Amino acid sequence: MEENKMNNLTLEDGSRIAVIGGGPAGSFFTYFALDFAQLFGTNISVDIYEAKNFNKVGPVGCNHCGGIVSESLVQMLSAEGIVLPANVIRRGIESYTLHMEQGTTVIDTPLQEQRIASMYRGFGPLGSTDNEQQSFDQYLMDLCQKKGARIIQEKVLDMEKEPDGVIIKTKKSADKKYDLVVGSVGLNPRSFQLFKKIAPSFIPPKTTKTYICEFHLGNEVINEYFGNSMHVFLLNLNNIKFGALIPKGEYVTLVLLGAEINKQIVDSFVNSKVVRACFPPGIELKSINPCQCFPSINIKAATSAYSDRVVLIGDSSSSKLYKNGIGAAHITAKAAARTAIFEGISESDFRKTYQPECTALNRDNAIGKMIFLVTTIIQKSSILKTGLFRMIVKEQHKTGDKRRMSSVLWDTFTGSAPYTGILKRVVNPLVLAALIWNIIVGIFNPITINKNEK
Repeated sequence: MEENKMNNLTLEDGSRIAVIGGGPAGSFFTYFALDFAQLFGTNISVDIYEAKNFNKVGPVGCNHCGGIVSESLVQMLSAEGIVLPANVIRRGIESYTLHMEQGTTVIDTPLQEQRIASMYRGFGPLGSTDNEQQSFDQYLMDLCQKKGARIIQEKVLDMEKEPDGVIIKTKKSADKKYDLVVGSVGLNPRSFQLFKKIAPSFIPPKTTKTYICEFHLGNEVINEYFGNSMHVFLLNLNNIKFGALIPKGEYVTLVLLGAEINKQIVDSFVNSKVVRACFPPGIELKSINPCQCFPSINIKAATSAYSDRVVLIGDSSSSKLYKNGIGAAHITAKAAARTAIFEGISESDFRKTYQPECTALNRDNAIGKMIFLVTTIIQKSSILKTGLFRMIVKEQHKTGDKRRMSSVLWDTFTGSAPYTGILKRVVNPLVLAALIWNIIVGIFNPITINKNEK
């Protein structure tokens, strides 16, 4: 009887789950696990281990993220009972402004449900004094706490696997044994080493360095120079796939995505003529960016991100290439919670029911790599960029459903749609024909577009 129970690992009344990491993936898992368990009639307990205090400003409360969520995800969360309050959203983004060497144009959201919102994963950058706002990560953890989860504000120092559970060790608390351990540790190498002890086949994700910093400009300046628009840059600069300036309250967040971003690459971007033109004349940017970091992002998914009684989720497993990590956290966390509650917590259970969701993300990312390869080719060609720019400017005079290339770029840069869907729209004969025509016209009749022209 005992041997049969060991071969069929399931959660039962009184089972205990440890979630290591209180970011979105960990909170989403906790929320759904408790929700599913209630539906299934199983009484479980969940402890979230998170050493950071998301109610503090600066690095101690930061989770190193651009902080963008799509309207579709906001609506999906709302339908699931996770309603983001107004003080979590720092600014609603209603358009994006595309900047190239060829010119600048504003692209309104193709459809209302494709809007995006900006927020902070922590309480805000160093120097932030807006006490009325709330951290996105803290809001999710508070929600989990209301559902019955316990928050343990300690760092996990070690884990040991036994036949009947996994032992968690911290500095202050006594050792605790759990039936299931969930890893929501981002891309922390030290944490990965701990998980390899209890999931020997686990191979961590492949990563690259990006860049994030915050410019404090004040509401008045932001409203005048940035408005409710995310400013996206397609410039011919080495290593940068694209850059974005995202308004958030009194700050503007700079995000650079690419391959192994370093200080020299950042300086080349920030000091470029196109980027400087977005800011007030004569402003010294180095004096207004107290918070900056070079966080890692997931560019290739983990392998075997689960074992008996162990599963890793979010960035620790599979994410979305160059975008929308919060959306991927939601997908993987919900899939892992559904598996744990309704199927079981063995390696075979996670392989059968959880892995397919990760595989779908990974396949979509393969398409994403192709799209960004094409984007890189366009970035380096003035002829191709001129044609693309002409096409986008002309589309702004059309109705939303006919702004085909604008919609493609919107979803590529904001994460509002899967890469697979984006590719299908790119290879639409109407889109390709219009792009080729504008490239040809641009060769023989180059144009200069006014900065404010749509």
